[in-house]
Amino acid sequence: MSTGLDYFKKVYDVVPGWVQKMHDYNPAMLDHYTALRGAAMSEGVLSVKEKDILLVGINSARHYARSMVYHTKGAIDGGATLEELVEYLLVAYNYGGEKALQIGLQSFEYALELTGTQAEKVSHDATALEIVRYYAQFASNDDIKNYYEQLLSLLVSKDENALSEKLLETNVVNEQMKYILMTGIYTTVLKNTETEYWAEKAREKGVDEPRLAELGYICLLTAGIPSWFEISDALIQK
Repeated sequence: MSTGLDYFKKVYDVVPGWVQKMHDYNPAMLDHYTALRGAAMSEGVLSVKEKDILLVGINSARHYARSMVYHTKGAIDGGATLEELVEYLLVAYNYGGEKALQIGLQSFEYALELTGTQAEKVSHDATALEIVRYYAQFASNDDIKNYYEQLLSLLVSKDENALSEKLLETNVVNEQMKYILMTGIYTTVLKNTETEYWAEKAREKGVDEPRLAELGYICLLTAGIPSWFEISDALIQK
């Protein structure tokens, strides 16, 4: 088995079909891609777990379930909890709306399976209100339950601005990671002005340049070179 095939078998337990086909058509291309992925996803100023779970949120926001589900396994294998995963999926609402939450259910259900957690499922056509109410069932303490109650109240009142602010507040996940996620979302959908806006907002929350750069590497991995063009414009020159 080639180095590339070995790598992906280790990551996913099996060799995904798209990996096998890349190898079959051009083994050298797979080796180059594997090296790029290995560099982008290696431990750095962002942990491997953080990189995987950021990609879950990014791909939920842009309605790309396939990549979202792949990185769900990496996040859970890296030690992410169900409560952490939920908050990244909820932040995705700020860009992808109700559809992002519906798609995110695929990630959460896979996480339930990976963690051996028995729980009822909710319809993939459920409303944002129903999905948030569903996730609230998994809150482990009163503070987290209170956070969900506030989200539900804002959804009922349809106060989108207040809801957006609440979703970005520190709860199980700190606000820095949530602002990094928002920057990554706009990077991967190639919205230059918004990427610069969210990068600056992240800096105001204390996010440093090395973390934004590492975010750019994983955006490149999931959305290609154009996403690096976008975030590179937002990075401060060293």
